[in-house]
Amino acid sequence: MPALLIFGLGYTASHLASRLGTEGWRIVGTTRDGRGGSLRFDDAAAIKAEIAAATHILSSVPPGGGDPVLERYGGGLAAGAAWLGYLSSTGVYGDAAGAWVDESAPTGGGRRRERAAADAAWLQLGARVFRLPGIYGPGRSAIERVRAGTAHRTGTAGQVFSRVHVDDIVAGVVAGLDGPAGAYNLADDRPSSQDEVVAFAAALLGLPPPPVVAIERLSPMARGFYAENRRVSAEKARRVLGWRPRYRDYRAGLRAVSATASPTPVSAAPPAASADQR
Repeated sequence: MPALLIFGLGYTASHLASRLGTEGWRIVGTTRDGRGGSLRFDDAAAIKAEIAAATHILSSVPPGGGDPVLERYGGGLAAGAAWLGYLSSTGVYGDAAGAWVDESAPTGGGRRRERAAADAAWLQLGARVFRLPGIYGPGRSAIERVRAGTAHRTGTAGQVFSRVHVDDIVAGVVAGLDGPAGAYNLADDRPSSQDEVVAFAAALLGLPPPPVVAIERLSPMARGFYAENRRVSAEKARRVLGWRPRYRDYRAGLRAVSATASPTPVSAAPPAASADQR
């Protein structure tokens, strides 16, 4: 029986666990507090035993002054023979002034230098590193934000970024189970501005576009996001892994979310996740 150990059982990793669990995999996940029957991240004895037993190991834990998984358990990961995977971020590429980037682009020059360092360290271990742009899906998309009244536009139509539906991330990781080690971008085919996305979500709901909020009024983290501008190519994942996104653009993805979303307004829906909010 294949056995997957997941460090950081968050939004995306939980979707992966659900899919592989239905296919007969043994799934063990870690969280900080051991919720839902998961292992506590600091339960070193139990986790080391699971590292030894796992056929596959995936980390979705973002760095924080270093990569906590590698710092605490890296020795066991390096010594083992398990398949290794890491959910990284296309933020490692930094600003590209709207140009297309692929896996050959330099990393480490943007605002996510810790992420770039962790990305490089996992590659050094021989992992499949999946670089993810804005993550969205059921319960975590512009649909929920527009309905909750928390969405906004910025009037910066020239700033674009890529995104990917959570189901397509899962499909990419599954495709990578049989693929060679290395970095893989997973992104849809239509990089677009945030304004375009939230306006389309509002139209799906029969609502007017959300208001424009000046970038100067946003948080420092949000302003940092809008300071970067890039289009992400996923051609390598298509070519090497045979991956094909089910939702090739945000329109198809948001239509699917809208079809299954609860009609009840949400009071505190989270924004579309960056790859540091998996």
